[in-house]
Amino acid sequence: MNTAEDGLPFPQRYWAILTLVTGLVVSVLDSSIANIALPTIAREIGASPAQSIWVINAYQLAVVVSLLPLASLGDIFGYRRIYVIGLAVFTLAALVSALSHSLVMLAVGRALQGLGAAGMTSVNIALVRFTYPRRQLGRGIAMTAVAVSVSSAAGPTVASAILAVASWPWLFAIDVPIGLVTLGLSLRLLPYTPPSPHRFDLASALLSAVASALLIAGINGIGHGQAVAFIVIELLGAIGAGYVLVRRQAALSLPLLPVDLFRRPVFALSVTTSVCTFVAQGIVFVTLPFYFQDVLGRSQVATGLLMTPWPAMVAIVAPFAGRLADRYSAGILCGIGLGVLTLGFVLLAALPAQPHAADIIWRMMVCGSGFGFFGSPNNRAIITSAPRERSGGAGAIQSTARLLGQTVGAAFVALIFGFAGPAGGTGPTVAILLAAGFAALAAVLSVLRIFTFVRFPRSQRRAGPAAARDQQPRTAGK
Repeated sequence: MNTAEDGLPFPQRYWAILTLVTGLVVSVLDSSIANIALPTIAREIGASPAQSIWVINAYQLAVVVSLLPLASLGDIFGYRRIYVIGLAVFTLAALVSALSHSLVMLAVGRALQGLGAAGMTSVNIALVRFTYPRRQLGRGIAMTAVAVSVSSAAGPTVASAILAVASWPWLFAIDVPIGLVTLGLSLRLLPYTPPSPHRFDLASALLSAVASALLIAGINGIGHGQAVAFIVIELLGAIGAGYVLVRRQAALSLPLLPVDLFRRPVFALSVTTSVCTFVAQGIVFVTLPFYFQDVLGRSQVATGLLMTPWPAMVAIVAPFAGRLADRYSAGILCGIGLGVLTLGFVLLAALPAQPHAADIIWRMMVCGSGFGFFGSPNNRAIITSAPRERSGGAGAIQSTARLLGQTVGAAFVALIFGFAGPAGGTGPTVAILLAAGFAALAAVLSVLRIFTFVRFPRSQRRAGPAAARDQQPRTAGK
């Protein structure tokens, strides 16, 4: 099969995007689906509540430390190959997790699942770029934005539904048949991309893993009351490893960490916008379950249902935003969406003491609408502001921005709840208002992108900012 220079033909294109979305959904769901079952898992495998956190942390750490190295492997060996290997590892690891009878075995299974998920996530957007023609790229990215947003928000709901009819191992066992079917489709349908003559930089991969792991550990330590000395050591270690990593990348023609892409204003502003937005989302998604259950006294199932309007509105709005992203500036579209998201957070913070379900639902719909209007244009801006052959690195940065933002958001919630408890205190209101502040900052950063397009020639601006972005030089580092 030849390289898909301008997308795949119909109907292979739609089968390919369905395959990519399916893999993305199961990988994102698995990042949060086990949270609700942690108390039960801890009891049945004989672990303490503190030890059971490794069921979550093992997965998240494996994803974070391996995203950039696996994206680099995708740039070198081909995106489809890395996606297929990642999916195979994820599926096998899901079986290991489902059959686990000890904390160590389950943590190993979850870490391997995270490694496989990183393989899929790191090259997902790059494969979308080779699946859809350039003029319709926003539509393809909208599908992935819907998948990420809906599955991120739907984790508690899906977990509750599974646990209502089955035991906790089925949270992982259900991934096995889905993974096997998706694996077969991937081998047949995903676009082929040629390998690169560049070599994999093992030293940079190790530096990236160390910097990422220490940064996430330090952030989590701040939120969970870790000793100050350990936090300082972790953060200083992350800064040191990151500094050496960045210095090393300057001499490479195909850097593992695409620091050269951050010289492009659109790329840098889009990534920063993404981080701030996902900090806001992370704060709210951690805060609301405590608020609904501890303050309002709602059940787990009711909490999942009250969270559902957010992903439902994302699913409705994101495809529309994706089509607009092919014609209009991401700065404008994301600025509008993030303004609506900020308003939604302020409205949530202003809920009455005993709100009706309808009071919560329409506010969640406002938040979901704003978030849905942000995702597709911003992801498109990130991927199209990078050269085509650097799509893997750009996609990995986009995924890293999401994970980093959500981690920082969760740490903020832990800090706030430490000073103002989640039940009966001002903690939830303060946290949601902080989220509104981050969303407002993201809106400002997004609007700044409008002024970056003046550098394009008039002939490129006629087709609009979105088309102009796609016309940037395709050489690495420019």
